[in-house]
Amino acid sequence: MAFSIKMGIPEMAELWSRLQTSYRDGTINKNDAELYKKWGVALKKLSEDPQYPGLKTHDIEPLSRRYGMKVWESYLENKKSKARRMFWVYGPDKSEITIIGLEPHPEDSKNGAYDRIVLSDLN
Repeated sequence: MAFSIKMGIPEMAELWSRLQTSYRDGTINKNDAELYKKWGVALKKLSEDPQYPGLKTHDIEPLSRRYGMKVWESYLENKKSKARRMFWVYGPDKSEITIIGLEPHPEDSKNGAYDRIVLSDLN
């Protein structure tokens, strides 16, 4: 089953829109271009198969408890300092996934690192 991807509001929707606009009009900087490309690839894989092996998708119990719904984490990158992670939930509709966060991997998840992550709202 293919999923439609939505962006959480306001943070994820604003970030994605800014990246798209600057990429399309040629004003994107090198770091943002790298993020845009990696995120775009990850979103495509996520929409086709949330459990795609390269995404290394897994649920994050501390965030699921805090937000009252199962929150998933998927990799944008791996094996690099501050590798970025995409946080998401299923919904609000059955065939939708909403991206609610994009953060560097918490340095030490055993010491409350996920407590510092703030996620966007669903629309």
